[in-house]
Amino acid sequence: MRCAKARRPAGFFILCALLCSQLGACTLLAPQTIGVASAPPPGLALSGEIPRVPFFAQTDHHCGPAALAMALNSAGARVTPDALAAQVYLPGRQGSLQVEMLAAARRNGMVAYVLAPSLGDLLLEINAGTPVITLEKHGAALLPLWHYAVAFGFDLHDGDIIRHSGTSERTLTPLSVFEYFWRAAGRWAMVAVPPDRVPATATEPRYAAAVIALEKTGRTREAATAYTAMLKRWPDSLTALMGRGNTAHALGDLALAEAAFRQTTRQYPHAAAAFNNLAQTLLDRGQWDEARASAEHAVSLGGPFAARAQATLDAIRKQRRAP
Repeated sequence: MRCAKARRPAGFFILCALLCSQLGACTLLAPQTIGVASAPPPGLALSGEIPRVPFFAQTDHHCGPAALAMALNSAGARVTPDALAAQVYLPGRQGSLQVEMLAAARRNGMVAYVLAPSLGDLLLEINAGTPVITLEKHGAALLPLWHYAVAFGFDLHDGDIIRHSGTSERTLTPLSVFEYFWRAAGRWAMVAVPPDRVPATATEPRYAAAVIALEKTGRTREAATAYTAMLKRWPDSLTALMGRGNTAHALGDLALAEAAFRQTTRQYPHAAAAFNNLAQTLLDRGQWDEARASAEHAVSLGGPFAARAQATLDAIRKQRRAP
């Protein structure tokens, strides 16, 4: 992915704005703008702007590090575009891939969440106080130029979106023009939020995947906080319940892990993994009889987790026989 040079996006926006005003082309190619203007999503204000979103002017091809630095600093991280460039910039591609942007946000302790390809969701996130990193596609078909920017305000009265983009701070762009370029890039957008916050438009399965990805980076403490936040939004989330128990165990809080797994077994009496993990936690706490009973129940439930549950039961029996 080749990231547009710092000076290019503004020129392309001016050109498209002229075309839109004369031909109506962007309106025809921006159906979500029309939909949001005619029927705003429930809860969306008619205008709003997140205060004090930091601005970092990009250097050539470094729109990814600059945009990510703005979003991360707004979320509470302290990181510079130069530091992020080492994590996300690919010299051979003269730009940054989306997967690298997401991974870098996680490495800096944030939950990286990809939004649904919906302009309404994008504006709802801004409305909730979360800046949104957007990917846009400029240039000709044979020489596409990709560009990351940060959207942090909007005005439906005037039909504008407010962005930090390239070397331009707080630019007002017609929503239809923005959607034209955003649509060309597949309507990809992401947010980076602290672990104790759940994005306004998040769904349980998609957010669960985002938290699991954070946990896999080794950010166990942050993942534990995120699972707790998940349970406030989705109290019956099996992923969050298991995640809370697993992270508590990994952090050495066996009492919390036991409580979490017990709660999971009550809410999901057929979840073999929950009974297995409870058995392991009870074993670690020296509660042999309860550990064996929980492991035996996990085995009796069968299913794809049966082999692992049997291994846990065998380990409990072996340790019980040990002198």
